[in-house]
Amino acid sequence: MHNPFSLLTQPRFRPFFWTQGLGAFNDNVFKTALITQVAFNTASLTTLDGGTLVTLLPGLFILPFFLFSASAGQLADKYEKSQIIRLVKLLEVGIMLLAGAGFLLHNLVMLALALFLMGLHSTVFGPVKYSYLPQHLQPHELTAGNGLVEMGSFVSILLGQVLGAWLGSLPQHEFVTSLSILLIAVSGFHISRSIPLSPAPVPEMKINWNPISETVNNVRIFWAQQTLWVGIVAISWFWFFGATLLAQFPNLAKDGLHGSERDFIALLSIFSVGVGIGSVWCEKLSKGKQELGLVMLGAVGMSVFAWDFAATAGNIQQQFLAHPGWTLQAISQLDYWRMLLDVALLGVSGGLYIVPLYVLLQSRVEPRYQSRVIAANNIMNALFMVVSAGFSLMLFGYGLTIPQLFAATAGLNLLVAAYLCWRQPEYLSSSVAYVKRWFAAD
Repeated sequence: MHNPFSLLTQPRFRPFFWTQGLGAFNDNVFKTALITQVAFNTASLTTLDGGTLVTLLPGLFILPFFLFSASAGQLADKYEKSQIIRLVKLLEVGIMLLAGAGFLLHNLVMLALALFLMGLHSTVFGPVKYSYLPQHLQPHELTAGNGLVEMGSFVSILLGQVLGAWLGSLPQHEFVTSLSILLIAVSGFHISRSIPLSPAPVPEMKINWNPISETVNNVRIFWAQQTLWVGIVAISWFWFFGATLLAQFPNLAKDGLHGSERDFIALLSIFSVGVGIGSVWCEKLSKGKQELGLVMLGAVGMSVFAWDFAATAGNIQQQFLAHPGWTLQAISQLDYWRMLLDVALLGVSGGLYIVPLYVLLQSRVEPRYQSRVIAANNIMNALFMVVSAGFSLMLFGYGLTIPQLFAATAGLNLLVAAYLCWRQPEYLSSSVAYVKRWFAAD
């Protein structure tokens, strides 16, 4: 496949792509609109402290991943996937009706419940999302399919956050926000009706509803295959790395760069587009094959550009300290554009890193266990994202600045890359072989 975008014209992929994209879009429109309201209009919703709520609310969205991922993986292996997707999208319509009522009534309990249920919606959809692709794509199309899905997800997240922030800032936002999230949900359900059938791999399976024992069972499955275990650690590390950086973009733009919301949106947009470009670029670089050689190249790029981003942002910060009263426009434009280029290349490197890892899970897991392994991966992802917040708080407690946090994360990324190569030498050997082939081709 020379043009990965040709998949977007095919019925086996197109409705699935737009359905998952609209789901990620709606998640972020609702979350961001809610957090914007809590941050800037706390009194209209509750007497509780706004800062505390802004910190706690994202946790409500992540909590279902710990509670229900094990069950979601079993459902995706036991039942036909297009039916699960349509039921999940129907659930989303109901959740958005609840959220809309919460906005109109200024009821924080209803909004918090809707946020939790949207986390449940994403939890159930996750295992289906990645196990659907191997059923409808040829092995040589998996890289292109995953690249498009990752691109669509990051662009949807970006657009959802921008729209959600704008909706949440409107003077009379309640009706417009409620109508918007409901229309997005209805659109997603309508498109999902065109998703083709995906037969269940294990229809005879008896579901274990105990999340703890089932999670233990899933861990045993991939622990017995160290290739899968290391792959899951590698994917989860990507979400740790990304969460650590993205969580600090607003504070960096406001306090470190003395900028505005426009600068925060610029950082977020450039990073998201970079991941999208890197994800799709994987198809060209891998020539349709499973190419683990890109993983370590992406990891090195993530560290190099994160470190240079940290150094440049730190230099800008030092100039502000040396010249109180300066604005961002007075700082060297070369430094500013260099920082944005670092963010773009950091995103591209992340795309090159993550796509081959998802292809690894899809191509090397026995089909009857595929959804359950992906569900276990989702639990690990959520855990690593929670740990990333504790990691940042710990380093801030030692007095580190945001650029220093980024530099420390870049260094830690190299240690994780070394661990991956030690546990699974295939990552290093594939990278060396890929570079040799690249030079030989030149």
